[in-house]
Amino acid sequence: MGFVKYEPQGAVAVITIDREKALNALNSEVLEDLDKVIDGVDLETIRCLIITGAGQKSFVAGADIGEMSSLTQAEGEAFGKKGNAVFRKIETLPIPVIAAVNGFALGGGCELSMSCDIRLASENATFGQPEVGLGITAGFGGTQRLARLIPTGKAKEMLYACTNIKAADALSWGLVNAVYPADELMPAALKLAGKIANNAPIAVRNTKKAINDGLEMGMDDAIAFEAKQFGGCFESADQKEGMAAFLEKRKHEPFQNK
Repeated sequence: MGFVKYEPQGAVAVITIDREKALNALNSEVLEDLDKVIDGVDLETIRCLIITGAGQKSFVAGADIGEMSSLTQAEGEAFGKKGNAVFRKIETLPIPVIAAVNGFALGGGCELSMSCDIRLASENATFGQPEVGLGITAGFGGTQRLARLIPTGKAKEMLYACTNIKAADALSWGLVNAVYPADELMPAALKLAGKIANNAPIAVRNTKKAINDGLEMGMDDAIAFEAKQFGGCFESADQKEGMAAFLEKRKHEPFQNK
């Protein structure tokens, strides 16, 4: 794809938003490329994804303001729906997705990172939702995911006042899992992705579904849903091998995703 690179590395694949001259800003073409790349992920072999941005300055610096500036109300709503559809596809992808945030994650970039399961940041990362300063709202899920990930008051401050936060604050507020020097970010992301990929894929996928879907339910329904995901792991070859290895006090054989 023109603006999105896809690099499988065994059971892990790296997706890079590659529009470095524009700080990897999201226009319609980038969103379409990203959508096609996500659709093309081989879920039989890939067990974890990493999403990052090209270069050292920016993960994704936002949606393309030049493209948005002349949109009508109907076109603006359509553009928001397009971004939301792609990000929701990432959020509900069966396999875990790690955002390796290597610089600016503003507007659509912050929203893209929040659609991922786990966020790791470089020390120079900056997160923010500057939309109201441009006369619009966050349109790719920012008003919804940010307040679910960090304290509501902090989310409202970021959204209402266009307050950007550095990686250290993002870590203390729970927006990111860890912060690394820039040159250590991708190795750390690959290491974490490798640990995830080494575990039983059916169990990892069922765990993701249990968490994501369960958060939208009341506790009684969520626990019943968890039981269904738990039961769905049994009778799989990986469950039998994992438990046999534990009982026999040996390392399990590589999981087969079946």
